[in-house]
Formats: sequence, structure tokens, C-alpha cells
Amino acid sequence: MNCPRCQSRLETRSTGGVEIDECRSCQGIWFDADELRRVKDGSDKDLNWMDFDLWKHADRFRVNTNPVNCPNCSNAMVTIDYDQTGVEIDHCTHCRGVWLDAGELEKILDSLSRELVSKDTQGYMKASLEEAKELFTGSEGFISEWRDLATVLRMLQYRLLSDNPKLASALAEIQSKSQF
Repeated sequence: MNCPRCQSRLETRSTGGVEIDECRSCQGIWFDADELRRVKDGSDKDLNWMDFDLWKHADRFRVNTNPVNCPNCSNAMVTIDYDQTGVEIDHCTHCRGVWLDAGELEKILDSLSRELVSKDTQGYMKASLEEAKELFTGSEGFISEWRDLATVLRMLQYRLLSDNPKLASALAEIQSKSQF
């Protein structure tokens, strides 16, 4: 497989247990279908529940035609300017692969991390209800969806305690009195 940007040969490497194809010349990365999600999940356990769904928030992206062909199936790809990340994702609608130029994976992960810490209590409440629903409707399997729910509930707990220091102090005092 060749790089869609510079035509150099892509080399396979493993990151977080996922084999991806990387261009040593321009540092772009090719992700087969679902590999981007798996790499994201392996990068930070707190990001597992956050879905990086290219089509989830239609109001946050623009789709442009792209003269670059998919390195996997040779079909023309589309470019998606996702949200306010500054990332232009090259996506093959045929094989569902994704091409990211150098540094774009890091921008995606940084954007998700910022979203994670900027959520308020209400945002985590809403996310916990959505994750609870996904226990029964999610595509990743029950165990994976259960882990996602547990992570969101843990993040909700952190947010509640950081927003309510008196509650955190009271819980710490109760816990210290209950230890022998």
C-alpha cells in the first residue's frame, strides 16, 4: 500500500496493540475501518467512552471532495473538517478507512481530552444515561459498554467532588472515621 500524499510505501507498525500503516516520509497514518477508535481507546482509558464518530455531529463538520485516492481500495476519498480541531480527516466512504496527516492523531486526542475535562456535572449526567442505554444497544459488546459506563460514572464522581469541596471534605471525614 502506498501513501495517498507522497506515494511512498506505507510500513506497518503496532500502536496500542493495533496494527496501522504509516508513511515514514510524511508521517501520515492509515487506519483501516475501526482502527482509529481502537487506537484512541488504547491511548487513554478515560477516553474509551468518548466516541469519535465522524458522522455523529453533522453540524460540526464540512465534507469536501478530495482528489486523493484511498490507499486501500483506490476510491476517491472525502475530506472532513471535524469540529474546531483543525483536523482534516481523509475518509474513504467505500472501505471506511481514515487517513490522518502528521500530527492529526495527537490533535484528535487533545481535543477529546479537552472535552473530557470541560464537561460539567449536567454533561456527565447526560453522558451516563447515554452510556447506560448503550449497555443494551451499543455495538461494542456488553463488557466494553459496561467499562464505558463505569468510566463516565467515575468522571461524574470526580466532577461532583471538584465542584463541591464541602461534599468532598464530608466524604473524606466519613471515610476516615469508618476505618479501623
